[in-house]
Amino acid sequence: MALAELYTQYNRVWIPDNEEVWQSAEITKNYKAGDRFLHVQLEDGTELNYPVDPAALPPLRNPDILVGENDLTALSYLHEPAVLHNLKVRFVESKLIYTYSGIILVAINPYKQLPIYGDAIIHAYSGQNMGDMDPHIFAVAEEAYKQMARNNKNQSIIVSGESGAGKTVSARYTMRYFATVSKSSSNAHVEDKVLASNPITEAVGNAKTTRNDNSSRFGKYTEISFDQRYQIIGANMRTYLLEKSRVVFQSENERNYHIFYQLCASAVQPEFKHLKLGSAEEFNYTRMGGCTEIEGVDDRENMVETQKTFGLLGLKADFQMDVFKMLAAILHLGNVGITAVGDDRSSISLEDKHLNIFCELLDLNCDKMAQWLCHRKIITTSETVIKPMTRTQAVNARDALAKKIYSHLFDFIVERINQALQFPGKQHTFIGVLDIYGFETFDVNSFEQFCINYANEKLQQQFNLHVFKLEQEEYMKEDIPWTLIDFYDNQPVIDLIEAKMGILELLDEECLLPHGTDENWLQKLYNNFVNKNALFEKPRMSNTSFIIQHFADKVEYKCEGFLEKNRDTVHEVLIEILKESKFRSSLSLLMMTLNATTPHYVRCIKPNDEKLPFEFDSKRVAQQLRACGVLETIRISAQSYPSRWTYIEFFSRYSILMTQQELSLNDKKQICKIVLQRLIQDHNQYQFGRTKIFFRAGQVAYLEKLRSDKLRHACIMIQKSVRGWLQRKKFLRIKQAAILIQQYFRGQQAITARNLKETWAAITIQKYCRGYLVRRLCQLIHVAAVTIQAYTRGFLARKKYRKMLQEHKAVILQKYARAWLARRRFQNIRRFVLNIQLSYRVQQLQKKIEEQVRDTSQFICTNFFMISLLFRVLMLNRGLCELQYPYLTRQENMSGIDTLFSLYIKLDPWHGGCTTSAMFFLPFFNRVLESHFQSQKEVYEKEIEGLNFKVEHLSQDINHLQKLFREENDINDGIRLEVSRLTSENLVRSKCGKGKYVFPRGVVVNMIPGLPAHILFMCVRYADYLNDADMLKSFMNVTIDGIKQVVKEHSEDFEMLSFWLSNTYYFLNCLKQYSGEEEFMKGNTPRQNKNCLKHFDLSEYRQILSDLAIRIYHQFIIVMENNIQPMIVPGMLEYESLQGISGLKPTGFRKRSSSIDDTDTYTMTSILQQLSYFYSTMCQNGLDSELLKQAVKQLFFLIGAITLNSLFLRKDMCSCRKGMQIRCNISFLEEWLKDKNLQNSSAKETLEPLSQAAWLLQVKKITDDDAKEICEHCTSLSTVQIVKILNSYTPIDDFEKRVTPSFVRKVQAMLNNREDAPQLMLDTKYLFQVTFPFTPSPHALEMIQVPSSFKLGFLTRV
Repeated sequence: MALAELYTQYNRVWIPDNEEVWQSAEITKNYKAGDRFLHVQLEDGTELNYPVDPAALPPLRNPDILVGENDLTALSYLHEPAVLHNLKVRFVESKLIYTYSGIILVAINPYKQLPIYGDAIIHAYSGQNMGDMDPHIFAVAEEAYKQMARNNKNQSIIVSGESGAGKTVSARYTMRYFATVSKSSSNAHVEDKVLASNPITEAVGNAKTTRNDNSSRFGKYTEISFDQRYQIIGANMRTYLLEKSRVVFQSENERNYHIFYQLCASAVQPEFKHLKLGSAEEFNYTRMGGCTEIEGVDDRENMVETQKTFGLLGLKADFQMDVFKMLAAILHLGNVGITAVGDDRSSISLEDKHLNIFCELLDLNCDKMAQWLCHRKIITTSETVIKPMTRTQAVNARDALAKKIYSHLFDFIVERINQALQFPGKQHTFIGVLDIYGFETFDVNSFEQFCINYANEKLQQQFNLHVFKLEQEEYMKEDIPWTLIDFYDNQPVIDLIEAKMGILELLDEECLLPHGTDENWLQKLYNNFVNKNALFEKPRMSNTSFIIQHFADKVEYKCEGFLEKNRDTVHEVLIEILKESKFRSSLSLLMMTLNATTPHYVRCIKPNDEKLPFEFDSKRVAQQLRACGVLETIRISAQSYPSRWTYIEFFSRYSILMTQQELSLNDKKQICKIVLQRLIQDHNQYQFGRTKIFFRAGQVAYLEKLRSDKLRHACIMIQKSVRGWLQRKKFLRIKQAAILIQQYFRGQQAITARNLKETWAAITIQKYCRGYLVRRLCQLIHVAAVTIQAYTRGFLARKKYRKMLQEHKAVILQKYARAWLARRRFQNIRRFVLNIQLSYRVQQLQKKIEEQVRDTSQFICTNFFMISLLFRVLMLNRGLCELQYPYLTRQENMSGIDTLFSLYIKLDPWHGGCTTSAMFFLPFFNRVLESHFQSQKEVYEKEIEGLNFKVEHLSQDINHLQKLFREENDINDGIRLEVSRLTSENLVRSKCGKGKYVFPRGVVVNMIPGLPAHILFMCVRYADYLNDADMLKSFMNVTIDGIKQVVKEHSEDFEMLSFWLSNTYYFLNCLKQYSGEEEFMKGNTPRQNKNCLKHFDLSEYRQILSDLAIRIYHQFIIVMENNIQPMIVPGMLEYESLQGISGLKPTGFRKRSSSIDDTDTYTMTSILQQLSYFYSTMCQNGLDSELLKQAVKQLFFLIGAITLNSLFLRKDMCSCRKGMQIRCNISFLEEWLKDKNLQNSSAKETLEPLSQAAWLLQVKKITDDDAKEICEHCTSLSTVQIVKILNSYTPIDDFEKRVTPSFVRKVQAMLNNREDAPQLMLDTKYLFQVTFPFTPSPHALEMIQVPSSFKLGFLTRV
C-alpha cells in the first residue's frame, strides 16, 4: 500500500509549530496525488489549507491505541513528532518517567520524589526479562546483571544527559540495585561501602548550577566487581573531566563544590576551630556566584553524613582532617590579597592573615610562598631567570595553584576510596556504570564543552556500531536477509578533532610555543579547515570563535582560555608533560573498556529549565532527543522493520480480520502468513521470521485501521439492528395506542337511546343479581361462622373437661401417695420406738426372771405370766436378730427361735401345757440362744482371719519382688543408661537419618496424626517413669538436634518439612498435655491424666521446641512460596481464563526470548493444582487445621501481592479486559477455598486489594460520581496505588477512552484526607504472625501401635 493512500479523511498528521515544535491536525478531505494543499483541521477547530510537497508529506500520527507505548520502536510511524508525543503522554498524563527506545532507556527527570525505588520494586524486577515489565532503571540493571551471569561477559551501563537531567541519581540507583540483588553472605558489608562512595564523590565533585542543584562536574566510571557466585566483592572508580575551573570561578547563581559549603557551615564545631573558617560569604571562592545556599539543603547535616561515609569506608579521622585542612587552605588561598606594584610587578604582604593560615595549614614557608606567588622562574639552557609577574598574572598563578591542589586532592580521595573498596577475592566479572555529561551547548561554549562534546562523539560512534550489531543479530536469529542501512557516521568529525593535524594536535603544538596564544591557534584552525572541511565553519560576525558540526547540532566555541586550560598547570611543572594529553589517553582507555563490554544505554532528559514537577517543554526535550541519539536510533529503526510481533500476538490481535476458512486451520503461524498475504499486497512491507513477523513503518497502523474499520462496520450493523428493533417496537406501541383510541372514539359515536335503555336495564338486572349473590354469600358466611363457633366451643369445652379430669386424678394420686408416705413414716417411727421399748423391757424382764428363779413358789404362782414374758422375750430377740443380722437368710436366723416358739405353743395353758414343764425348759431356752449367737460369731471370725492371712501373704510377696527389682536396678544401672541413650539416638536417627525412613509415604495416610511425635513422647515418659534426668536430657537434646539436622538437609523438600512441622507441633502438644499443669489437662481423660509426667518440668524444652517449630514453619512457607511464585504472574495476570476476551494490544516489545507455542506457560489451572498439592500433602501429614489455614492465608497473600505489584509495573496489563480476567481468576481461588472448606481462614480477605484493583480497571472513570464511588470502594488500596492504576490505564481498542488527568487529580483530591502508607508496592516478604494452638490428643498412649514399616523393632513397650 502506497504511503500517500493513507492521507484520507479522519486520519491525522503532524505539522510544525513554533511553540510546541509539532501540533496535531485531522485531515478533512482525502488527499490526491499532485495536490499542493492538504485540508486539515487543528485541535482547536481551526480549518487550514496546509501547503505540502508531494515528495515530503507531513508525518502521519499513530492511532490512539499506539500512543503511550512502553517502547518507542513499537510505534507504527517512527519519526520525531511521534516520539515527542509518546513521551509527553507518558510523562504528563501517566506520570511515567521511563520509556524504552530500542536498546536505550529514556529517563525524564520528574523533579519529584516517586515511590518506585524501594526494595519491593527491586525484588519485583529481579529475574524478569527486559520488556516483561514497565520500563525502569532497574530493568536495565537486571538485564546487565543477567547477561553477565549468563554469558560470563563484562557489562557497562552508560548514563548520559545534560546537567540536571538526573544522571547521578540514575547511576546511584543502578549501583543500589546491584548491591541489593547480589548481596554477599560475608560480614564485610561490601555493598554498603560501594554505595557509601557516592556521597563522598558527590560532596567533592558535585555543585549547584543554574540547571541543577546537584550537578556532577566530572565523569565517573565505576567498576563493580563480582566473584564466581556473582556477588559483589569490591569496586573501582575512574574519573574524567573534573571541572577544575569551578574551584576559582562560578557563574552567577551557581556555587562551588558542595564540600566547601559543608566545611563553612560546620566551622563553629570544636573539631574545625583550628581551620579558622567562617561563613561562605567570607571567601572569594565560595561567594563569587552570589548563591551560598540551596533551598531545602542543610550543608551542616550533609557534612555529618560525609564524615559518616568516610568512616564507613575505613578512612579514619586523621585522614579526614588532612583532607579538610587542604580544602580550608584552598579557601584561604583565594582570599590572599595581591597588590599591584607599578605596571609589571605585584606583591603580597607577609602580614596577610589568609596567607599565614594557608601556610600554617599546609606547613609551608610563608616567605617563599609570598615570593613565588608573585614571581616566575624561567629556566633556559644557560641560566635561570626570575621574572616578576603583574597582578593579573599573579592572580592567575594563585588560581592555578588552587586548581592544582584541588585536582590532586580529588584524585587522592578517589584513590583512597578505591583502596577501601578492594576486598580479598579474585574478580570474575564486572559491571561498569559510566556517569558522564551528555552533549552540551550553551550561549558561550569553551574548552570544557569542547572536551565533553568530543567524548560524546566517541560514545555516539560506539553506540551506533552497537545498535547495528544488535539489529544484525536479531535479523540473523529470525533468518531474515540483512540489508545494509544508511546511517549517520560521525567518524569525519572525530577525525577533525583528533586526527593528525587536527584541532587537538594544533592546540598541543601551540601550547609548546613560548609565546603561544589563543588567537594564533584559532588562526591556524581557520587556515587549515575553513572551506576545506564541511564540518568546520567560521562565524560571520566573530574572529574569536569557531563552529563544529557535531552529530547532534552545530556548536560555536569561544577560543579564549583554550591554551591555558589545556596546559592546566602551575609554572613550576616542566612543560614537556604537555607533549601528551592526559584527557585523550584517559578517553582512549575508557573507549577500550566500553568496547570490551556489552553496553546498556540510559539517556537522561531534562523536561524543563524551571525544575517544575511533571512539566514538559517540548522544545527543550526535542533538543535533547536530537543530542542524545534517540532520534537517530528511531531513524535507523524506521529504515528497516521497526514493528515486530510474535505470531501469537498477531493472531490474538487480528483474528477479527480472519475468515472462517482461515481460522479452521490448526497452524497459527500458517494462518498469520495467509492473512497477511491477503491484507497487504506488497510483500516487501513485511518479513516472516522464525518466531516473529517484521513490519515496515506504517504497516501496523494500516492493520489497525483495517481492524478499526471492521469493528466500526460491526458497530454500525449492531446499531442499525438495535435502532431498527427500537423503532419497530415504538411503531407497534404507537399502532396499538391508535387502535385503542379509535375503538373508544367509535364506541362513543355508536351510543343511542336504545343503548341507554339496554344499559339501564342491564344495570337494574346487575343490581338485583348482585344483591342476591351478596345475600347468599352472607348466609353462607353466617352458617359457616356458626358452625365454626360450635366446633370451637365444643373443642374448648372438651379441652377444659380433660383438664379438670386430669387435675382430679392427680389429686387422687397425690392423696394416696401422701397417705402411703405418711404411713411409711409412721411405721418407721413406730418401729424405732418399739425397738427402744423392747430393748428396755428385755433388760427388765431378765432381771425379774432371775429374781423369780430364787423363789420357786412365787415362780409357780406366776407361771402363766412368766411364760407370757418368755414369749415376749422370744419375739424381742427375733426382732433384734432381724435388725442386727439383716444379711443372714431368714431360715438360718430363725431356726432356733422357731423351735422355741413351737415349745411355747405346747406349754401354753390354753393348749394343755403345765407350769412345771415351762419351768423345766426355761434354762434350755437361754442356752439355745447363747449357742446360736456363739456359733455365728465363730463363723465370722474365721472368715476375717482367713482374709487377713491372704493379705499378709500378698504383702510379703510384693515386698520380696520390690527388693529383687531394686537389687536388679542397682546391678544394671550403668548398662541401663547406655541402652536408654542408644535407644533414643536410634529412634531419632531412624526417623531423621535417611530420607526413606523419615516418614513411610505409603503408611502416612492410614496412621494417626503425629504418630512419630507420640512415640517420641512415650520415650520421654519412660525416662520420667525411671526418674532418670540424664537419660531425659540426652534424649531431648538428640531429638531436637536430629529434627534440626533433617530440616537443614531437606530444606527444599516440601513434604519433609510438612511432615516434621506436623510432628514437632504434636510433640510440643504432648509435652503440654501430659505436663501435669491444670490449664493443659482440662480435656484429658482419666486414663490420660495417669500418664502425666511425675518428676520433671519440661517447660524449657517446650520453649525450644516452639522456636524450632516456628523456624520450620518459616522454611516451610518459603519453600511453598518458591514453588508457586513462578506461576503467579503467568497464571493470574497473563493467562486469559475468559476465552474470547483478549487483553493483548500491539506492544512491539523486543523481548530477549519468544515462542510460537504457548502450551508450556503456566495457567490458572497450574496455580490451583499446586495449591491442591500443598493442601493434600499437609492433610496427609496430619498438619493441624489451624496451621493449615495460616499457611493457606500466607500463600494467598503472596499471590495477591505479587499479582498486584506486577500490575503496578505493567502498564500494558492495566485495561478493562484484564480486570475481567483478574476477577475471574480470583473467583477460581475463592471456589478452591470453598471446595477445601477454608472460607474462615481469612485467605479471601488477603485478596481484597487485588480484587479492588480489578474492579477499578472495569469501573467507569468519567464523572464526579465515578470518582466518589472509587474513593468509597477502594478502601484496601492506598492513594498512591489508586493513582498509579488510573494513570496506567491503557485502552485496548479505539472505542475505549483514556483516564483524563483532570479525573485523576479529582480522585487524588478526594483521597487527600486518607492517612495511608506512601509505598506503591506491597511487601511480598511479609509474614503473618504464626500461632500454634494447643489441641490435646484424643489418643491414649496405651492404645498406640507402632507400624512395622517404621522399622523400630528395637523399641519395646513397657
